[in-house]
Amino acid sequence: MENVHQDYEYEIQRLTETIALATKQLGLAKKSGEAARESILHAKKEVLENTAHSISNLYNPGNFENLVELSQYLNSIDVSLSEYEANGDKIAVLERIADSPYFARIDFTFEGEEEKEEVYIGRASLSDDTSYRIYVYDWRSPIASMFYRFASGDAYYDAPMGKINGVIGLKRQYEIKKGELVYFFDADVQVVDEFLRTLLSRNASTQMKSIVETIQMEQDTVIRDIENDLVMVQGVAGSGKTSIAMHRAAYLMYEGLAQRLSSHNIVIVSPSRLFEKYISNVLPELGESNVLPVVFSEMLEDILMGRKVQKRNEFLDELISDRNKSQVMKSAAAFKGSPGFVEMLIRFLNDMPGKLLSIKDAYYGGQLIASGQELRAQLAKNENAPLWLRLENVRESLTDAAEAIGKPANQEAMQQFQNSIRRFTQPNMEGLYKMLFSNEPYFMSLADGIDLPENIDEIIRYTHMNLEEGELRYDDASAIAFLALNANGAHIDSYSNIKQAVIDEAQDYYPLDYELFKLMFPYAKFTILGDVNQTFEKPEDISFYDQISHILDKRKTSLVVMDKSFRCTNQILAFSSKLVPQSLGIKSFNRDGDEPKAYCADNFEQMSELVAEAAKSAIASGFGTVGLICKTKKNAMEIYEAIKEKVDVRIIGQDAGIAINGVSLLPVYMSKGLEFDVVLVCDASDENYNTEDDKKLLYITSTRALHSLGLYSHGTLSRLVSFIDAT
Repeated sequence: MENVHQDYEYEIQRLTETIALATKQLGLAKKSGEAARESILHAKKEVLENTAHSISNLYNPGNFENLVELSQYLNSIDVSLSEYEANGDKIAVLERIADSPYFARIDFTFEGEEEKEEVYIGRASLSDDTSYRIYVYDWRSPIASMFYRFASGDAYYDAPMGKINGVIGLKRQYEIKKGELVYFFDADVQVVDEFLRTLLSRNASTQMKSIVETIQMEQDTVIRDIENDLVMVQGVAGSGKTSIAMHRAAYLMYEGLAQRLSSHNIVIVSPSRLFEKYISNVLPELGESNVLPVVFSEMLEDILMGRKVQKRNEFLDELISDRNKSQVMKSAAAFKGSPGFVEMLIRFLNDMPGKLLSIKDAYYGGQLIASGQELRAQLAKNENAPLWLRLENVRESLTDAAEAIGKPANQEAMQQFQNSIRRFTQPNMEGLYKMLFSNEPYFMSLADGIDLPENIDEIIRYTHMNLEEGELRYDDASAIAFLALNANGAHIDSYSNIKQAVIDEAQDYYPLDYELFKLMFPYAKFTILGDVNQTFEKPEDISFYDQISHILDKRKTSLVVMDKSFRCTNQILAFSSKLVPQSLGIKSFNRDGDEPKAYCADNFEQMSELVAEAAKSAIASGFGTVGLICKTKKNAMEIYEAIKEKVDVRIIGQDAGIAINGVSLLPVYMSKGLEFDVVLVCDASDENYNTEDDKKLLYITSTRALHSLGLYSHGTLSRLVSFIDAT
């Protein structure tokens, strides 16, 4: 007992010293920030006072010195602003440190030495600039990796100079809030598991939080992997895939300081703006700037110069809702995303210079510059070069030839000339793609030797009809973007600065989409995270990752399988596991809760009443987030209209401004990646859920729940969950 008291007194003293140092540095940073702010305001005032009188004549030849002077002022302001922003980031980090400076400690004795080193680990590092003593090590530092990878005893870590061996004598974890030590414990495996179980038993957050205190060894391995150019993770629902992705981004920024890897060099491809908002707090919580977020459908619109593209959620809602069209929609999407169709598109591109582009004789000022035959011959040269580069070379050579003829001042004639050659040097990819599906004999000639679906005629007619209607559907946008990138070089350099691309919900993308990622991020390494159980419109298995590896073609790759779920209780996970193939066994972290329950009502009104009462009861019981999940948007709207006067409920749509708190109502396809304390499946009737594909929908829905799961139907409960008793 005396040792416990001594430990407590020591930890209180250590915490006090650490917070005092952080508070001191925080005060200095705030003073520095205020001084920088005054300097910026003063510099701006000087610009106005010293240059305002000559602004109107600034660009006259005689005012070169004034222009240089203004440039120097502005450069000075830019530098000051950068320093001010960096200081602001430092203040935010120090404020977090002062609130909770560390969460763990290991005592490490280096090999060949006798004295232990106390290594306190937190979200960010803290050291004394005078004594150079390190008070807190960043969780991403090499020495901190031992906390995640070893129990007490022999241990090592990889440092820049090589492997460092030694012995861990103590592992300790802390709960510190608002500068106060709430508790600490010495961490053997059983105690750590109980700590994690306690954390997981808490209510869900309205936004994803960092998991630095609870990173598991296999998660840490993925987060710190800098050896592989392509890191793939197959993780079951609740295994922490997205958290790993965010922490990996933070780690790469820390590790990449020497290579100047910043948030601007990392992109995360998200499924929706809602999901993007949900994960937006993790990196700032870890003291890092948010990385560039890209929603895939918006990326396609960017490639296609702002052409409106059907959102993936809209496509999925149509696919799930319209059973008459769902089969052709699925088969069309699968074919148009397949390696076979990629090969057809490449053949299509190869045909463009000789057969498809309308290349005519080029005239300027009534004078022939080049015949159509000459232009086709020029395009045929260096056929290994990208088509967009060959077209660009032709455009530049024609422009140079026109300017050499003379009359350069005739801007109208030059503009007409540019427009005339643009018709073939910047071809309309959407128009050509339409032509592909309107000419079935030509389509079939491109497919020679390629395995086609049995219903290819139906797919061609379906696609042709959609293209004629004018809306650019989600399953056609990737193909047209692929053509545009190859033929026009559209935005080929937009993401050339990206060194690490993180693709979440990887199973939602087709081989064609990965060809796009390869084109968009040509200099990037990749982190790919998915779950083959969570696909809507296509079947996938573990071989899916072999396809990705083949397409991205990176030098060193790895695949990590995570089969343990940390989200659901044992009871919810046992229910969910019956909805997926047993070969993909899902392990539980072993947290108990109530059994999922099913309720059948005689009619829709009675069912809605039960849902409303259950939602209100969950909130009254202290749960912070309740997800009312429906199969389709139409189902969700019907439930909303029925219960909106009975319970405070928000319907979640495309609007990313809506927070996930209280009672939220949303279709299943918008729930992926999210989690709720309580999930109520609002339309679990046999009419709604009765196919193998519907099993996946129920699996996704049920695995959103942390603590409680209820299924509600009017009429017969879905046959897919007949193993559960209904009341």
